[in-house]
Order: sequence, then C-alpha cells, then structure tokens
Amino acid sequence: MAADLIVGLQWGDEGKGKIVDLVAKNYDIVVRSQGGHNAGHTVVIGDKKYALHLMPSGVLNPNAINVIANGVVVSPEKIIEEMQNFDDIKNRLFISDKATMLLKHHAEIDQAKEKLRGKNAIGTTGRGIGPAYADKITRTALKMGDLLNIDKAVEKLMAYFEMNKGYFEYLGVNIPKESDLREELKSYQDKLGDIIIDTTKYLWDNIDKNILLEGAQATLLDIDHGTYPYVTSSNTIASGALTGSAIPPKKLNKVTGIAKAYTTRVGNGPFPTEDFTKDADYIREQGHEYGTTTGRPRRCGWFDAVAVKYAVTLNSCDEVAIMKLDVLDGLDEVKVCIGYEKDGKLIDYFPSDLDDVKPIYKTFKGWDKSAGVTNWQDLPQNAQKYIIELENLINCPVKYIATGPQRDETIIR
Repeated sequence: MAADLIVGLQWGDEGKGKIVDLVAKNYDIVVRSQGGHNAGHTVVIGDKKYALHLMPSGVLNPNAINVIANGVVVSPEKIIEEMQNFDDIKNRLFISDKATMLLKHHAEIDQAKEKLRGKNAIGTTGRGIGPAYADKITRTALKMGDLLNIDKAVEKLMAYFEMNKGYFEYLGVNIPKESDLREELKSYQDKLGDIIIDTTKYLWDNIDKNILLEGAQATLLDIDHGTYPYVTSSNTIASGALTGSAIPPKKLNKVTGIAKAYTTRVGNGPFPTEDFTKDADYIREQGHEYGTTTGRPRRCGWFDAVAVKYAVTLNSCDEVAIMKLDVLDGLDEVKVCIGYEKDGKLIDYFPSDLDDVKPIYKTFKGWDKSAGVTNWQDLPQNAQKYIIELENLINCPVKYIATGPQRDETIIR
C-alpha cells in the first residue's frame, strides 16, 4: 500500500473537498498536511452542506481515521468548535504533537499588519496563519504537544510575549494576563489532550494501509512556487505534503490534481485570465463563488491552461479532476488561455513575474445541460470537446468531471 495525494492546481477553491469525500471511502486514513483554518472545503451530501476548515474531509466517511499532521498550524479554539459538528469524532481524529499552535494573538497580528499595508495588503483571511508560521520558522511557536504540559507552555508563552513586547505595542496587539492564558490553555488541554499524539509514528506504523493526503489551498498559492507575495505561508504542492505529514517520498503513489473548468481567485495578486464582463458575473452567481472561510466574492475568469500545466508538472500529477463544469452551462462561448504575451513576446510557460502578462485565448462553442450528468457519453458534444482539449493543453488525463455539488454528480472516466 502507499499514500495518494489530492492537490489543488489553481489559486484554491477548486473543489478538493468534494473529490476527497468522493474517494475517501477507499482509504483507511485521511491526512491534512499543511495550512490552517484559512482553508475551506465545502462538501455537499444530500441537502446538507459541510464547511470544513481544519478537519480533514475524510471525517464524512465513518470508517476513516482523520489526521491533522505536523505541517498544519492548528487553532485549538477552531478545531474544538469544528469537532462539535460531528458525533464520536474523538475516536476518529488525531492531531500531531509537532503541529504548530495558532493562538488569538496570531490573528490580531495578521489583521494589524494587513491594515498597516494599506493599498499593498496581501488579502489574507486575517486568521493568523502567516504569523503562526513565522513563529514556527523563528522557533518561538508553541507546538500542540505543549498542551500536555500547561506550566511549561505558559512559561514559554510569557517569555515570548516579553521578548516581543515592543512589537506588540507598535501593532496594538494586547498581551494576555498569565492567569487568563493558563485558563485558556487548560481548557484546550481538557478537550484535545487525548487526541494529541506522535502522528509520524502513527502513520509509519500504518503505512501498509490506504492513506490519502489532502491538500489545502493550492499550487499557485505555494510560498515558494506561487505568485509571491500574494501566496499562503506553507508549501501547498505535492512535495510539501510529504514534509507536512512525514510520509516517506517513496511511499507516495498517485497524485490527483484538482482544477475548476474556469478560474477563480480570492484576495489580491496577479490573475491573467480574470474577466470583467457579464460572463464573470454569470460564473460567480452560477458557481456560488464566495469564500467558504470569509464569504468574500471570488474574482472569476477563464481556464488558464498555461498555469494548470505548470501546476501539473510541479506536482507530477497522474490525473486531473475538472470541477464545476456545469457552471459554464448556458454560455454562448467559453475561452481557454493557451499562452501569454509578455514584453511583446509570446510565451508558453508560467513566468515568475506575471506583471503585464496578457492572455492568449482559444474560444470554444458553449453548451447546455451538462448539470447532473454522470456518464461521459451523455455529456454535450461541445463539453466533451472542451474536456479533451484541456487534456491536450495540460498534458494530463482528466479522470473526474464534476457536474454538480452532490457526491454522485460526477463523471468518472
């Protein structure tokens, strides 16, 4: 047995949660390996919608064990809140003792810094993800395992606050009282202490089982390979999932990349195929393109085959899922970016600097009535041609095609 991976190929919000939920029945363990509660996976089952932020999407499979691994920044408050939505979750959830702890002051720092940036704001969710990862890198963060020794955790935090007192004053961030801090951490220990374990050992002990690694955010938001500085604070690509979970590289088997049939982006940063016509408004409303975590309207545009091919290569994808094809139903024409014009030259690769990049489009005839289709043969001919052309452009087979939000509204080729 080996670990499979699901990874986003655009700027997030591609629909990874639906595919994880769809295939999770085939896995014994589902692992979240990076990010924090800035991520949002929406899963629809019947008439019920689940918005998952820290919880692995395998939670909806009653037979799967869910692991929040070492690469995640965990808000104890938020995971406790999310756990309350599920029965008997303590028997099916483990949190790494090496995962970085995200506390309230991290969110306050995040929001204060975004405010200070003014017009140059990155567009973060304000959840404190970046500051928590920054403390991890400067070796001042608490780990989730610190909750198992409250006295030591409080001592570490008070020393941290003393060291950063001037910085906190400048940002206008309050330093909590020691007694309040102790009470807060103790409440987290009471609710989480039993499920904080060495997940590295747990996963190695169970490496012969079927394991699914679930990515959060997506490739173009990777801290090293995304559209920096408008990125998240972790490595969102396949290799980052291995670091964030302690799965040995040679144990990685299949990589499934997830992309929408169009493109969206939340927050600031370059977006070559962003559309400002009524087509973008149509896509946003048809696709309910509003952030799972923030509720912010997403910027919408056409499928960028150059960017997705870059992501497919970076992640060594074996197959791709194209999500929300049905959202494009009813459009007369659908566009795909097949190249860029930059500095007067035509390029067919994803450059480090996307400033002044202009998309080169290929136009396809639109279609209707793809919604709810579950067989490839029943898909409208123009939609079939579109999918086949995407395969050729990104150089990767399309295995899954989502034609609606429900679990069974999926074509599996």
